Amino acid sequence: MPLKLYDTMTREKRDFVPRDPSRVTMYVCGPTVYNYAHIGNFRPVVVFDLLFRVLRHVFGEDHVLYAANVTDVDDKINRKAADEGVPISAITDRYLEAYNADAAALGAVRPTFQPRVTETMDAIVAMIAQLVENGAAYAAEGHVLFDTQAYPDYGKLSGRPMDEMIAGARVDVAPYKQHPADFVLWKPSKPGEPEWESPFGPGRPGWHIECTAMIDQALGLPIDIHGGGIDLVFPHHENERAQGVCATHDHTYSAFWLHNGFLNMAEEKMSKSLGNVALAHDLLKDYPGEALRWALLAGQYRQPLEWNGELIDQARNALDRLYRVLDDTARFLSGAGEPPAGARASKAALAAYDAVVAALEDDLNTPGAFAALFQLADQVRAAVMAKDVGQAAEGRDLLVAAGGLMGFLQGDPQAWFQGGADEAFKTRVEELLAARQAARAAKDWPQADRIRAELAALNVEVMDGPTGATWRIKEQA
Repeated sequence: MPLKLYDTMTREKRDFVPRDPSRVTMYVCGPTVYNYAHIGNFRPVVVFDLLFRVLRHVFGEDHVLYAANVTDVDDKINRKAADEGVPISAITDRYLEAYNADAAALGAVRPTFQPRVTETMDAIVAMIAQLVENGAAYAAEGHVLFDTQAYPDYGKLSGRPMDEMIAGARVDVAPYKQHPADFVLWKPSKPGEPEWESPFGPGRPGWHIECTAMIDQALGLPIDIHGGGIDLVFPHHENERAQGVCATHDHTYSAFWLHNGFLNMAEEKMSKSLGNVALAHDLLKDYPGEALRWALLAGQYRQPLEWNGELIDQARNALDRLYRVLDDTARFLSGAGEPPAGARASKAALAAYDAVVAALEDDLNTPGAFAALFQLADQVRAAVMAKDVGQAAEGRDLLVAAGGLMGFLQGDPQAWFQGGADEAFKTRVEELLAARQAARAAKDWPQADRIRAELAALNVEVMDGPTGATWRIKEQA
């Protein structure tokens, strides 16, 4: 089936057909690097990483280009640099490194391009000059502003009337504006702030122009997909589209606009201003990144997602179940010899794999993909129980491939369960498990129970399965 995506512009789900299947382009608004990012900031990272993986699956890894920008000049960055008495690069380099490390821990593949505002200044200045030349921008009191009246389709993306856009826009009320909705493309820097030379005077860019210039420089306008959080539809993406069309005269700008829903905590949008944030950097100290990724994908991406401890526990339990199948299968296959030549997974396993792919190609239907992933795992377990070496081996490979398409199940199952336990600890636990197994075989149940209690005192959870007992380090209370 063709890949279908919901387009914010047309308000419908439609077949995704790129302009050039050999060069599929996607841009997603990235971080402003002045602090650690909260877990809500990582929902679009994980969602559009999933789309990146699906696009590469459909069109080929070498045929998909993905750019996610870095805003490395901003009022918050300037304030933090001034407070610490360091250049802004000291702040932005520090937090970009942390952001990329956290994204990697959440299973996100590094985008093809990660342009930075400070490294794109010539292109930004050139685009502003083009807008002025095209009659879509004007200079006033040291500023350059976009003339919203020069673009008849302004408001089409967000579907908002002009009065509502003026009320909701994050732009300053200023007497030099020709229209209240006009927004800044270039502005003077305040004393002591970084500034760049331009034909309009020294200063720095406004928020919206940076993305349009970076898209054009990294990917070339128009692009196939533009993504971001639902809060960016207006004013950011509306303004991006307006200035991009007026600069290039191509009315497409982006063929598809995709937006993920909010991550909510206590039924409020997660934001630093509300104080209800959970930093991904901190959560990754307490939970596996894979579990946090699963939690972020637990709901359909366009819908709001309630973030709480129960959601993370459910994600961890789901991955426990899948990794347990992989671990049991590895144990079975290690003693069963090579699978016969020409072995294939069962028809049910193949159908479940296809169902994972079909769900993802239906506007990233992750709940449907998760359900199909469990169906596939059940088929692998059934093959192990039936001692069918061929179907177990091939089914296991399908499960790993399906998980990999979503960014899961690429680790060693024993490492998933046993974490950072050292070799001496592992040896001790394995000895106790063997002694427990011997006691159970001799029907010495009191001794088996005593050994289990000793394992529990070591913070070890015993898991009995069809291929014997395995174990894991229990979560700390």
